[in-house]
Amino acid sequence: MRVLHHLEQSRSFRILWAMEELGLDYEVKYYKRQPNLSAPPALKQIHPLGKAPILVDQGQVLAESAAILEYLQETYDEKQQFRPEDIADKAQYRYWMHYAEGSLMPLLVMQLVMTTVPKHTPLLIRPVAKKICDGVKKQFVQSRLKDHIQFLESYLSEHDYFAGHFSFADIQMSFP
Repeated sequence: MRVLHHLEQSRSFRILWAMEELGLDYEVKYYKRQPNLSAPPALKQIHPLGKAPILVDQGQVLAESAAILEYLQETYDEKQQFRPEDIADKAQYRYWMHYAEGSLMPLLVMQLVMTTVPKHTPLLIRPVAKKICDGVKKQFVQSRLKDHIQFLESYLSEHDYFAGHFSFADIQMSFP
């Protein structure tokens, strides 16, 4: 039985969605984040980095959502319905599978961190931390994030899906 180690507010839901689309049986082990928002130490017993998602299947311990999605597609998508066959669509599929975490996610994480840091800063220096974080968001994050949002809007205004038809690229491009 495959086991998904699911951390709340993580990209584990991508794997849940993919396994549902594939009609796979699985078990979910749910983990709550610690007060500092990090994963609990128990996840390090499964994978050395202690991050989620982690899928254990056929004795293999798999991490990173895109890698797990590719594994699931290659292993269980017998009808090849979740990955395009057309060469141009395949190129788009690969692009969006990597774009999600390589280009867009760093900006989203930085936005989250810069919003969260002041809330977890000691009260006396909280106004200074907020000012610094707001400055970083304004000068660095928000303009770049706006460019990415416009890019996505433009692409999706001309395409129903990220890679020709519904595929795991669409799942990878979904965010919690």
